[in-house]
Amino acid sequence: MNVNKLLSLKGKVILITGGSGLYGRPMFEALAEAGGTVITASRSIDAAREVVEELRPLGFDVHARIVDQADHTSVLKLKSDILKEFGRLDVFVNNAVARPMRKYTDPLEAFAESMRINATGMFNITREMADLIAVSGGGTIVNIASMQGMFGADFALYERTEMDSPPDYHFHKGGMITLTKYLARKLAPQKIRVNCISPGGLYSGQPDAFVEKYTKKVPVGRMAGTDDIKGVVVFLASDASAYINGQNILMDGGLHA
Repeated sequence: MNVNKLLSLKGKVILITGGSGLYGRPMFEALAEAGGTVITASRSIDAAREVVEELRPLGFDVHARIVDQADHTSVLKLKSDILKEFGRLDVFVNNAVARPMRKYTDPLEAFAESMRINATGMFNITREMADLIAVSGGGTIVNIASMQGMFGADFALYERTEMDSPPDYHFHKGGMITLTKYLARKLAPQKIRVNCISPGGLYSGQPDAFVEKYTKKVPVGRMAGTDDIKGVVVFLASDASAYINGQNILMDGGLHA
């Protein structure tokens, strides 16, 4: 098959959670650019609609819906609405993440809140959307984890800044990578592939002291940009990756090579 056809998402209905975020926005855009019918869902419907309003004039088939992945009823409503309006779901990009913790010393309640949304809630929406993909005849799930789910933090990078690497993020992103491997085997009989992307540091206006130290450690000599994840997510969502299952792609510019 022609490689352009393999990479095409034409005819596929795709859900991405958190499609207006730093990495969510370029992934949402990429999935639409590849020809998919793409729905973004998040707790902030205004932010989701704003991205949709920017992309629709470019001719993309994009939609915004509200969901609170920590609320089972909200997830079930989204699932029902997708089936009713679009008739199927082929791809789920599991991207939404809450960041209640900012520092190691934050209250324990912040860790518990993170687990409620990013662990229990994440599993809940993944399982429900997997059910919807299964009744549609199969498809693919792409989990968005992090290199912080694979490696311990380099705390020297945060010296002379107010930044930190909160423990909850490492905990649940590591869990997401392991869950990817579990689901790849569990859902295979239903013709669902499950893979994962673990991005490295995305430039988002971090302090100069951090950026300088970070980029010196990266072989490609820079932090990640918003375009860097676009090709990876389209590849994993498309038939071009039909024989890839249960894998985690580390996208860190060679930082851990």
